[in-house]
Amino acid sequence: MPLDPSFVGRSWPPTEPYLVGREKIREFATAIGATDAEYHDPAAARAAGYADVVAPPTFPVAITMSASRQIIDDPALGLDYSRVVHGDQRFAYVRPVVAGDALVCVNSVDEITTRGGHDFITTRTEVTTDAGEPVVTVWSKLVQRGEEDHG
Repeated sequence: MPLDPSFVGRSWPPTEPYLVGREKIREFATAIGATDAEYHDPAAARAAGYADVVAPPTFPVAITMSASRQIIDDPALGLDYSRVVHGDQRFAYVRPVVAGDALVCVNSVDEITTRGGHDFITTRTEVTTDAGEPVVTVWSKLVQRGEEDHG
């Protein structure tokens, strides 16, 4: 079943705030091999001009992947997650994520297309503080492989 194109332009309600913890940033940085001191040491982060440890640029995916369940779990969309591969990820920052941020996500569907028997969905997540300050916009493209490729 193809993805429902009527989802393009749809947005979902804001998520509950996610409190960014210092240890979560450290764990993420360690997991991706990011050894920069400002990702691990509050004093180094403050010396670099941040209020606390700063998150590596790809950290928001840890928040936005969970938030995007609002979209991908909607049965009306027609997404079969067993056939999904990750196609692309982009970030447009207003400011870095730092420990202590309380972040809220608003998800939207920007595009749904079909090419070569595969469905492509591009989601956009606007990440702000719980006070409404813009932090980062995250785009993710998922590819639902055609049924003939499902094995």
